[in-house]
Amino acid sequence: MMKKLICLLSLLFTVSAAATDIPSEQIDSWSFDVYIDDKRVGTHDFEVTDLGEQRVVRSEADFKVKFLIFTAYTYFHTNSERWADDCLVEFAANTEYNDETIAVSGERTESGFTVSRPEEAVELPECVMTFAYWNADFLAQDKLLNPQNGEYLDVSVERVGEEQLEVRGEPVDAVRYQLKARNIDIKLWYSDDDEWLALESIAKTGHVIRYELP
Repeated sequence: MMKKLICLLSLLFTVSAAATDIPSEQIDSWSFDVYIDDKRVGTHDFEVTDLGEQRVVRSEADFKVKFLIFTAYTYFHTNSERWADDCLVEFAANTEYNDETIAVSGERTESGFTVSRPEEAVELPECVMTFAYWNADFLAQDKLLNPQNGEYLDVSVERVGEEQLEVRGEPVDAVRYQLKARNIDIKLWYSDDDEWLALESIAKTGHVIRYELP
């Protein structure tokens, strides 16, 4: 049961990211509190730098899940990505949970996009997108790359409707979308100007995973 929860969390936390010292033109950032059910387990921070023709993004997730006084498992994830024209140019993801470490990377080549993962290298189409929740344009895709494990997944996205959401303690008009992939069912909320506001998903174990902006 715990392993299934970790797999879902790994997908939720592999949102596009990048760490770089390139001078920035415009920086957007999010700092989410992450909850499993009603218990805060950690944070997930994002920083998107718009350099004009390219974008780089930083993402870092860090949390601990405890059972009574014991730590059931820990999770630390970083991912670095560089984008051009809404196509992924390169990425490098590193994930540590409990005693396991996973490293996956990829880059665009002359023949497509090559993903290097522990068991093998995979060749994908030249223009791919990850689960880039920070970029609402990703909602129009029917296949997305999970950078943590290198899987290229079929996805479907439905615009559910408008509702009011509490963000940073204030009511905000939001549009809710439903994203589905293999064993994944995610709710996403965006503002009228496509700013990412929140996320929620129910794992097969029944646990509710939520991102909230404090």
